[in-house]
Amino acid sequence: MLDGKRAVITGSTSGIGLGIARELASNGADVVINGFGDPQAIEKERVNIELEFAVKAHYINADLSRADATRAFIDEAARLLGGIDILVNNAGVQHTDLIEDFPVERWDAIIALNLSAVFHGTAAALPYMKKQGWGRIINIASAHGLVASAAKSAYVAAKHGVVGLTKVTALENAGNGVTANAICPGWVRTPLVEKQIEAIAQAQNMGVDEAAKSLLGEKQPSLQFVTPKQIGGMAVFLASEAAEQITGASMSMDGGWTAR
Repeated sequence: MLDGKRAVITGSTSGIGLGIARELASNGADVVINGFGDPQAIEKERVNIELEFAVKAHYINADLSRADATRAFIDEAARLLGGIDILVNNAGVQHTDLIEDFPVERWDAIIALNLSAVFHGTAAALPYMKKQGWGRIINIASAHGLVASAAKSAYVAAKHGVVGLTKVTALENAGNGVTANAICPGWVRTPLVEKQIEAIAQAQNMGVDEAAKSLLGEKQPSLQFVTPKQIGGMAVFLASEAAEQITGASMSMDGGWTAR
């Protein structure tokens, strides 16, 4: 489906991003992955993608909290791939606190990576896409890009910003072959969410499985986690010919969270 396409996925050495990278690669796209982690583990994932899916896979280590580094990362990815067809802006961090207690440095860090990096990455990738008359910007927002939760001011603000930025990107490029859409997942059992589950288990003196059900029960009516593979499947669809006229959309994948 995506044979010959060139995809860049930020924050893709584990969790949601890696799931997306693997799904794009399994459909024939060459990929650039990015993120932090153990170098040996990252190299293993990169090699596995190449061997399993017979595509080219590259890794670039870049600090996307910096504007100049983000734009340089996109240019380096384009050099390695010979261009860019698909950009998935996925990298993100989280911190929870009441607004009056929220550390300023944590606010700045979350906005820089979760929102500003999406802007800078998109701005750097669009010229490549517009020149060739085809491109897909896929932003990984969140259910928190559509609704709010207490103690998550920076994350909610950033993800709402990503949804808005997605709409502007779509409008500015309508009709030129470049689409922009956001995927808004609910709870996904990533290492980040696993920490929240463990915190609930400890605070309420319960088992991890019971804590996971408690977490889901608060927000996600399906009582099932969204998987990285499912999110990757949505990314593949948004990059497909069938989605050519889908742009500026926010695709909820949240087990009914935002239907309430």
